[in-house]
Amino acid sequence: MGHDHHHHDLDRMGDRRLLTAIAINMLLTLAQVIGGIISGSLALIADALHNFSDAASLLIAWVARKIGRQLPDHFKTFGYKRAEVIAALINLVTLVLVGLYLIYEGLWRLFEPQVIEGWVVIVVASIALVIDIATATLTFSLSKQSINIRAAFLHNVSDALASAGVIIAGTLILLYGWYWTDTLLTLLIAGYVLYQAATLLPKTIHILMEGTPEGITIKEVINSMESIEGVSNVHHLHLWQIDEHKNALEAHVVISHFSKTEQIKMALKAELGQQFSITHSTLEFEINHCNKECY
Repeated sequence: MGHDHHHHDLDRMGDRRLLTAIAINMLLTLAQVIGGIISGSLALIADALHNFSDAASLLIAWVARKIGRQLPDHFKTFGYKRAEVIAALINLVTLVLVGLYLIYEGLWRLFEPQVIEGWVVIVVASIALVIDIATATLTFSLSKQSINIRAAFLHNVSDALASAGVIIAGTLILLYGWYWTDTLLTLLIAGYVLYQAATLLPKTIHILMEGTPEGITIKEVINSMESIEGVSNVHHLHLWQIDEHKNALEAHVVISHFSKTEQIKMALKAELGQQFSITHSTLEFEINHCNKECY
């Protein structure tokens, strides 16, 4: 009970951090949009869109955390933890769309350049930099346990870098009139967005497609299971991830004597848990008097 109470407290603290991060990112987005319109800076508006996607990502992650805590029922017998993986997919697809839109706007600005107020850019981007660092700090510890929040954390780090870049661009505009640096920064921000999405999308899709957990091969699992005394053969094995942290397995196991079924089952589950962190396994036992070469 003590551990459950501690875990519940951590979840509540994590939820409060997420809500705080959402609130300050929404305020930042509003400030950047206003600053971008006043100054004519596309880079500021681009960064505002990225910050808005971060706030939306955090909101989706917060809702998914709430859903994911629901216990298994007759509708979702494995529980609702995959809600966070689905949320990650939504967030990452949105990031791709935002990145492509920023590239389009950045290239279009090359044909229709506009006057940019450098001081407004510098002031708003400086505020953004402080808030991005604060948001990244709020989500850092949570990012270690969730693919959603890890994505949001990486976005905040890149936002901080982008804000620093926007400050540099504003300074260059003030000093030298290099308006093209605003377009360049827009394209760089878009590049960061697309890079982050490309980094996490394959893993997210892999989990939803019930792919084999990272770092585990079917062959080594079978070899490990067949090394257990009394096991003649393992076949029809399926291995997948229930969510980001839980691995599952089902397999047919051929044994020599049914009288040892319970003993072999316990040994197999212990081996799967210790060697491969497989916490859920369904084993169907078969009896056969021939050796492994029969298969």
